[in-house]
Amino acid sequence: MNPHKLLQAALLLFGTVCLLVYPLAILWPSGWAWHHGPPAASNYFMMIVGIYATLGIFLIRAAADPQAHRSLILFAIWSSLVHAAIMAVQSLHAPMHLGHLAGDVPALLLVALVLGWLLHADRRPGIGQPSQDGM
Repeated sequence: MNPHKLLQAALLLFGTVCLLVYPLAILWPSGWAWHHGPPAASNYFMMIVGIYATLGIFLIRAAADPQAHRSLILFAIWSSLVHAAIMAVQSLHAPMHLGHLAGDVPALLLVALVLGWLLHADRRPGIGQPSQDGM
């Protein structure tokens, strides 16, 4: 598969995973939720579910034409890196949350690395690159 098709597939996959944050917290709470009890027991967690569900829908839509949605994909990359870094530090300071170092932290890093690599590999000539004559 070429980088464009792989990027489209990754956007569909990661968009779908964003839509599955709630079920993931039910199946593996120590790796995905930061509170005790069912996922709906935390207003904070439900806010995160809503944000990620929205991102998931837009990542899936971006799969149709990734180059037209570069800024959204870059947001998904950078926000995933920032989110993973903050959660990793918080997990290390709260031993009861070490499960996140095997759950959502690596998942966010994977999203950032795969989308970043594929977005870079999918650059078409003329998009963000200087022309042959230097202009």
